[in-house]
Amino acid sequence: MGNYRKRVVITGIGPVTPVGIGKEAYWESLMTGKTAFRRIEFPNRDMSQYRCQIAAPIDGFEFGRYVEKTKYSRHFGRTSQFAIVATKLALEDAGIEVQKEEDDHKKGAEYRLKGIDPFEIGVILGIGVESMELMEYYHERFLTKGPRGISPFALPNIYLSSVTSQVAQYFNLRGTAYAVSTACASATHAMINSFLQIQGGMESLMVTGGADACITPYTFEGFDVLRAMSTRNDDPQRACRPFDRERDGFVMGEGAGVLIFEELEHARARGAYIYGEVMGFGMTADAFHPTEPDPDAEALAKAVRDALQIAEVRPEEVDYINPHGTSTPLNDKVETKMLKEVFGERAYRIPISSTKSITGHLMGAAGGVEAMAVLLAMERGFIHPTLNYECPDPECDLDYVPNKGREKEVKLGLSISAGFGGVNSAILIKKFE
Repeated sequence: MGNYRKRVVITGIGPVTPVGIGKEAYWESLMTGKTAFRRIEFPNRDMSQYRCQIAAPIDGFEFGRYVEKTKYSRHFGRTSQFAIVATKLALEDAGIEVQKEEDDHKKGAEYRLKGIDPFEIGVILGIGVESMELMEYYHERFLTKGPRGISPFALPNIYLSSVTSQVAQYFNLRGTAYAVSTACASATHAMINSFLQIQGGMESLMVTGGADACITPYTFEGFDVLRAMSTRNDDPQRACRPFDRERDGFVMGEGAGVLIFEELEHARARGAYIYGEVMGFGMTADAFHPTEPDPDAEALAKAVRDALQIAEVRPEEVDYINPHGTSTPLNDKVETKMLKEVFGERAYRIPISSTKSITGHLMGAAGGVEAMAVLLAMERGFIHPTLNYECPDPECDLDYVPNKGREKEVKLGLSISAGFGGVNSAILIKKFE
C-alpha cells in the first residue's frame, strides 16, 4: 500500500488482431489501411439464413506458436488463448523478461517474470462474451450425449473470470485478478479499473485491456437479428464505413488488446520505455435502452467531460480522438453530436479516426486495441485513417481522417468506448516526455 494518486504510465502493448499479431504487424496495417474482412462460413449452418455473412476472423491462429502449451491449455477457449498470447507480447514489449517456470510446485504457472514480485502485478481484463464456442460445443454434447457428455473442464472454462484466472496462472501473477464485462466498453472499463488499482497503491503493475472471440454461430446470429451488422456481403472490404452516409452496421472481429499499466517510479526504476501517461477517465450510463444509444448523448458527453476534468486539461488541448466509431447508423450520429457538444467549434479541427474501419469490431477487446492506436500515433506521429468514408453525411461532418492516414504530432489523445445497455467510458492519455 502506498500514497494515493500515484502516476500511472503505459509501458507495454500486445495486440492480437485480425490485421496483425504483435506491435509492428498491427502498426503496419493501421498505417496502410490493410483489412481482413471476408465472407465466413459456420460448420453445418446454412449461411443464407444470416443477413450478415462477413466478419474479420484471425485466420490461422496457432496458440502454440507464441507460448508454451500446458496439459490444461488444450481446454482453453479462444478468448483465453488470445488473452494469454497478447499478455506475453505486452510483457515482452514492456521489457519484462518472461522466463520458463521450473518450479514443479507452481502447477498452473508456465512462466514467471524476472525481477517482478508476483504480488506486485495483477490482471484486469474486459471480456464481452466468454468462450461462446465452448458453450455451444458443450451444449451440443449435452443434447446428444446427456450429462455424461460434459467435460469436468467445461464449467471452469466458461466463467468470465476464467480468462483472467488463466492469464494469472500462466504468468504467475498474484495480485488482483478479475474480469470486467460491460459489452463493447469492457476493455476501457478494465483499463480504468487498473489505473485506479495502481493510483491507489494496490499494485505496481497491471495487465489490462480486453479479449473476445464472438465469431460463433449463436453469438453472430444474436447480433444479426438485432440488425447491428453490415449486410454488404458482396463487398466485405467496403462494408465497415464509420460516419459514412451509406453505413449499415459494424463488421465483427475478434482478438485481444493487452497493455501494461505501471506506476511511474516503478517504471523509471527498471528503465522502462514509456508510451504515455493515463491522465483521466469517465464512466457513465445512458439508462435509456437495451441496445440503442441515447440520442441526446448526455451521459456519453459527461463521460468525456469527466475525463477532461480529472486530467485538468481544456478541451482545446486534445489533438486526436479515437471514437467508438462502429459504422452503425445510430452510434456514429450520436457520437458526432456528443463531440460537437463537448468540444464546440474545436470539434471540427480535431482529427478523429475509427480503428474499427480497419480491424472490425473486436467487441470486449475493442478499447484495448484502440488505446494502442492512440499510443502508436503519439509515438510515431501518424494518425491512421477511417476507411470507406466516401459519402459525406450531413449529421457526421467532422474530420474523420478519410481513407488516407496523416502525419501529425499527437500529445493528448482521447479513446471512447460504449456498449449495449448504454454503458459509456472514456480514457485520456498523454504522450510521455
